[in-house]
Amino acid sequence: MNAERLTARSVAAAVIGNALEFYDFVVYTFFAIQIGHVFFPAHSAYLSLMASLGTFGVGFVMRPIGGILIGRYADRVGRKPAMQLCLVLMGIAILGVAAVPSYAAIGVAAPLLIVVARMAQGFALGGQVGSTTAFLLEAAPASQRGYYAGWQTASQYCAMLTGGIVGTVLSIFMSSAELDAYGWRIAFALGGLALPFGLFLIRGVTETLHLPEGASPVLRPERSMALWLEHRRIILLGLVVLASATIFTYVTNYMTTYAEHVLHLSVSQAFVATLAGGVSGIAGALFGAWLSDRIGRWPVLVWPRLLFILLVWPLYAWMAAERSLGAVLVATVVLITLGSVSFGPFSAAMTESLPKHMRGTGYGTIYAISIAIFGGSAQLIVTWLIHKTGSPLAPAWYLIVSGLVGLFAVVLMPETAPARAAIVAAAAE
Repeated sequence: MNAERLTARSVAAAVIGNALEFYDFVVYTFFAIQIGHVFFPAHSAYLSLMASLGTFGVGFVMRPIGGILIGRYADRVGRKPAMQLCLVLMGIAILGVAAVPSYAAIGVAAPLLIVVARMAQGFALGGQVGSTTAFLLEAAPASQRGYYAGWQTASQYCAMLTGGIVGTVLSIFMSSAELDAYGWRIAFALGGLALPFGLFLIRGVTETLHLPEGASPVLRPERSMALWLEHRRIILLGLVVLASATIFTYVTNYMTTYAEHVLHLSVSQAFVATLAGGVSGIAGALFGAWLSDRIGRWPVLVWPRLLFILLVWPLYAWMAAERSLGAVLVATVVLITLGSVSFGPFSAAMTESLPKHMRGTGYGTIYAISIAIFGGSAQLIVTWLIHKTGSPLAPAWYLIVSGLVGLFAVVLMPETAPARAAIVAAAAE
């Protein structure tokens, strides 16, 4: 797909599929307390929330499997069919979550069904990320790869924004009892409405795998392993960077629960902060990705991340002291803007570093493994740390430690933006 054939529909098709995948995970986070009440009744609010977040983490276990199997399918057959498969799986699973009866109605079968749905959603998301990122990178002209691949990150914040809007509206018009009973189900069901629209858009997308006539798209097993070993350095760096990134993503997505459960703001106030975070994330990711096409990936990956690390603790301390909507809004906007600017160009940087026939499998698997280990546990760890220490600043320390590790890894990453990489290579000669 060349620049002239690249259309808004192609980008929208990839983004809506990716956004739906993340919408489910984001909405689950937003309504973790309500879902805990419905499916995991316990003697304390803490145990109920921990059970709910534990089930949230189950979905991450399936991500590496989806990254490998669906990613390989994308590298062998094409990006388009892989994206279609993931969209259908996620649409069915998200509607399934909305329809599962409560624990009070069917007993232990209810949480078991939720676990199955979470596993299906994790499998789909594991395959979606690699396929979508490879498609966006290959569909873009070389001078705009960062910007177009940056929509992968931006789509996550589109999901956050959409989930925030849905959550805000529901919290305004429904009581806490109504949110517990069926309000959260409405949020999941609305996500399912994107399924037919997404499938309609993907039908018109042009495949980007572009194999030469007569070439086999299947890599021999020994050659596939050789490619992984050949690119082991960037793969290891990618694992570390994505571990740091996913901790950032899921701890900042946790802001709704944090504002409600720790700072004791109202549900509607907590969702307003989420709306602000969604807007900031979209703008920051696209700006960072766009900027990386002009000044290079490396400086955009490094400097905003350093500033983020320096500001995390003061902003959390301010939120804990003020316990006001204004403080939560400012802290959320600043942290998510800095984080998303830095993460915006990462999808392009990582995917550009891999050969075409391992992009879907490679990036998807790297992403899924990091997310499975650190994303699924992030909110559990934060909730446990707050409970054990009694300190509302526990998330800040977790973000600082993970941020420093991620900063070390991005400093070691090579420059991959076509224009800047050529300059760097020439200077090295």
